[in-house]
Amino acid sequence: MALTTAQAFNDFYAAIKEDESVTLRVKERKEKVVDVLKIAFPATSTMRYQSTKVIGSLGRHTASKPFEDIDLLVHLAVDSDLWASKYQYDSSEFLYRVRNSLNATSAVKKVGARGQAVRLFYSDGLEVDVAAVIKYTSGAYGIPDGSGNWLTTNPIEHEQYMNRRNSELGGNLKRFVVIAKQWNRAHSSRLSSFHMEMMAARSFSSLGDNRRKALRVFFEYNQYNLSVQDPAGYGGDLSSYLTSTARDAVNTSLGAARDRADLALAAEDRGDHKESIRQWGIVLGSRFPSYG
Repeated sequence: MALTTAQAFNDFYAAIKEDESVTLRVKERKEKVVDVLKIAFPATSTMRYQSTKVIGSLGRHTASKPFEDIDLLVHLAVDSDLWASKYQYDSSEFLYRVRNSLNATSAVKKVGARGQAVRLFYSDGLEVDVAAVIKYTSGAYGIPDGSGNWLTTNPIEHEQYMNRRNSELGGNLKRFVVIAKQWNRAHSSRLSSFHMEMMAARSFSSLGDNRRKALRVFFEYNQYNLSVQDPAGYGGDLSSYLTSTARDAVNTSLGAARDRADLALAAEDRGDHKESIRQWGIVLGSRFPSYG
């Protein structure tokens, strides 16, 4: 409970951000998976373990509670003969080999393939998605696309871009994204996490620590402006997964959120923090603190 809108936002951010316990759990889970990968793909194998990096929201430190999965970029080196004869034109076989190898060496009770990654299921709900990739000479990565072909991607460039924009915006971008994701989650999660991050990264020429006004800018700027390009240059328009119906629904939601933000900001300006907090609670969902 909070007596001012600013306090409510501060309490909200503290409650939904990645904390030390989550950071430690990610580190421990990564280390255990790496141990398994080293056994599954030793230096003597036709597929050899090279490296692992935490990517996705937890890797970029833009995750917002609840934390449901850890994305690991796992680089595997494949013998050239095996690549040419088997995997170059069949990424599904590559993925299944990763799944079967992890299934044979991991103590996790359930391991499954999810089209582009292999998922390790844990009882606490924080799953691990192993995105097994091969590395091209260009520095980009090839990842199974879920239908037997390969997609080119570079999550390292995504992280570098987000870090650069966060620095340019005074360290406020990632904190803003953590809160903005709660709006998306509270209103049907129509936007993918990565797409939303990239929308936020291009929305501001400057960004202070007033996340109430920043949200209003975000809602206004992105309504009818959902297209944003992959900063790594491989994924094209990141909004392409949205159907026309979903796109209309997102635009409607952005417009409604902007109108609510106007009401909340006006209430805060006149000192009516109870009403301001109520309006922000509608925008940001049930986790947002109540007044009092």
